[in-house]
Amino acid sequence: MAAVAELAGVTISRGGSTLLNQINLTIREDERWVVIGPNGAGKTTLLQVLSGNMYPSDGVVGLLGDVVGTVDIFELRPRIGLTSTALEDRLPHGEKVLDVVVSAAHAVVGRWNEVYEEMDLGQARALLADLRIDHLAERTFGTLSEGERKRAQIARALMTDPELLLLDEPASGLDLAGREALLTTLSELFTDPYAPATVLVTHHVEEIPEGITHCLLLADAEIVAAGPIEEALTDEYLSRTFGMSLQVMQDHGRWSARSAGRHG
Repeated sequence: MAAVAELAGVTISRGGSTLLNQINLTIREDERWVVIGPNGAGKTTLLQVLSGNMYPSDGVVGLLGDVVGTVDIFELRPRIGLTSTALEDRLPHGEKVLDVVVSAAHAVVGRWNEVYEEMDLGQARALLADLRIDHLAERTFGTLSEGERKRAQIARALMTDPELLLLDEPASGLDLAGREALLTTLSELFTDPYAPATVLVTHHVEEIPEGITHCLLLADAEIVAAGPIEEALTDEYLSRTFGMSLQVMQDHGRWSARSAGRHG
């Protein structure tokens, strides 16, 4: 399978701090990656690099067959779907959910004077149905629950039929029921052979949906382990990532972790 992203020796330095250090990573079109690490490990910075929103201080970034810095990044970005808290904060809370989704077709935040064809509106409605929130199409974005806003963002990210999908902590802030409902939906997406290559960032092993094929563990701006999830997500590597003794468990396609110390 072709590579959709290739990072070679990528280092990000800002304000005297190293946010990523010598990152080497290849993501292929049939792979679904999860990125796990503690706060400050560099997870969100990595997504910023993969979305074309941050340029490396050193190293080479290849995205969708082009080298960042030698191509118009504005031509690449519509081919990359992104969800994040920062993007959610920019979405107009008084806008209809259908418009929040369909406006991604013009790579804009908020509807202005764009004219959308019925094909675009139909695709937006279909995506809302896929994410199980089509009944909310006419509601304003700001009236949605946290889980509903997460789903609307994912629908928006898929609107341009991206070749690379980036999800920054999609389950954060959800209660148990909301998290499990979203993970079920993501599992359906990730097991679809026509879904785009995906990178999902999380702090929690329990938030890994079924269908994830690869794992990247980050700590202190460096890769601890990367590869097929069964090889990378181990007791040893996860313990090194979080600086404590941890035990990893898998049951029916879902993962969990707990302290490996003695329990009373």
